[in-house]
Amino acid sequence: MARPGASPAAGPRGPGAAATASIQSLRHRVETLPVLRLLAGGDELHTSVALAQGFVASMMILIGSWGVGWLATTQQSIFARTTFLNPLRVESAGVIACTVLLALGSMILCRAWLRLGQRGGPQTRASLAAVRNAVLLWSAPLMFTFPIFSRDVYSYLGQGRLMHAGMSPYENWISQLPGWFAQGSDSLWAESASPYGPLFLMASRGVYYVTGGVPEAGVAIFRVFAAGGVLLCLYALPRLARRLGSDDAWAVWISVANPLFLLNMVAGVHNDAVMVGGLLLGFLLVFRGNRLAGVLAVAVAISIKPIVVLALPFLGLAMVARDAGWAARVRAWLYTALVAGAATALLGWASGLWFGWIKAMATAGSAAFPYAPVGLTGLGVGWLSSLLGGDVEDTADVVYALFKALTVGLTVWLALRRPGGPPVLHCAYALTAAVVLAPIIQPWYLLWLVPLFAASRVYGGWWVKGWYLLSMVLVLVGVVDQLSVAQWINLTLVRVLAAGVGLVYLGYIVFIDPKTASLFGKSRPRPSNRNGATTP
Repeated sequence: MARPGASPAAGPRGPGAAATASIQSLRHRVETLPVLRLLAGGDELHTSVALAQGFVASMMILIGSWGVGWLATTQQSIFARTTFLNPLRVESAGVIACTVLLALGSMILCRAWLRLGQRGGPQTRASLAAVRNAVLLWSAPLMFTFPIFSRDVYSYLGQGRLMHAGMSPYENWISQLPGWFAQGSDSLWAESASPYGPLFLMASRGVYYVTGGVPEAGVAIFRVFAAGGVLLCLYALPRLARRLGSDDAWAVWISVANPLFLLNMVAGVHNDAVMVGGLLLGFLLVFRGNRLAGVLAVAVAISIKPIVVLALPFLGLAMVARDAGWAARVRAWLYTALVAGAATALLGWASGLWFGWIKAMATAGSAAFPYAPVGLTGLGVGWLSSLLGGDVEDTADVVYALFKALTVGLTVWLALRRPGGPPVLHCAYALTAAVVLAPIIQPWYLLWLVPLFAASRVYGGWWVKGWYLLSMVLVLVGVVDQLSVAQWINLTLVRVLAAGVGLVYLGYIVFIDPKTASLFGKSRPRPSNRNGATTP
């Protein structure tokens, strides 16, 4: 009931209403600012506007990486022996400018991604061709960045060096190599078993041999490898999505064109792109009836990152009908296991590592992250056991093993369900369990999952809104967490600057921007695409 004397048309009053009115007023004002019109405006129907804005953002990221990206300091390094980049890397003004460019460029790229999904015409999203063009155009400058968001690529080189020295990365550590830290490897992985398969380790050995240990040359080769994985995803994902009844353009846009994907896979030089591409291609080939090639594609993915072994039961299920009997299922599983086992055994023999990755997978956890739920649980239980005389690491390893057993149990349960569920979707569930129940969770682990979910169906509502926000937050976290600055420059202050710039623009995207704020507010009725999914 309205208060006596209050006007019924006055509407709700209070701090919330005042804040809403202020935001609406601010939105109206920013629409008229020339700079924001250039970076945030443009024709609503032309995807070329979003493509151009994303390209500008990628160029900002490129220049920013030259100042605060990861650079090896070994004597073999080309850039470490020159003063060419000193104004950007060792002078405070250069570091500050590059930090702002990296943080702001990353957020502008996120906005260009969202706006690309909103453009393309009144009845549809951006076309598949436009989304592919975005991936290619936005990736082009990222091919020339210093490693950002991660320096794992230097660990790739370190493990290749181990192989070249005749040591097994499953039994020996990068820290056993002289000068390993100067070569750029993160100390987190200094005494951890390699999480990679024999094919990738052979490739790492080849890269180290060809480059002679020059880190920039090694980074360039690994980046071409990662970009090849992105192209493989661009080929397999839309075709798999169409076969499974999802929307091809939306699937590529929500996952591969996502800045979180591009910045981690291309700029961050992660081999996960090839792993995901091989997995998608394997399912696509099996659905097309080419079982042998499909299993071999997944075997290659396993030989890059062995965690993909969890996909094999579902690849077998993709070979039979949903209501197939046990005999057909068992035959499919045996075929899949024999072909994949033979392929990985051949690669194990060629590398001299055989199946050492199995032990490495079973014992992984020494690099547990305290903010991963299972990592925190293991360390917490280990600490409690130490009060009773137990060993922290031994107790934590037991906890990690229990959660790994739970992951295997969930995978088996998903595979044995009758009638069988959608193989690609259930594979996504199994890998989700593997990520969530692992003692270490990295942001790019989520990128294993999203393409599989997107290929299975089109999502809407709070699921995609949450993914929009999570993607942007993780991009910003990657910027803030992975800044490389000279030791005489205060890293904390540089990180605060990056976080401040990023958070301001992130707040602009979510709350103020007249175009993107509607994605995070109350949903409005929108035209639907050909599969009945509403456009963002």
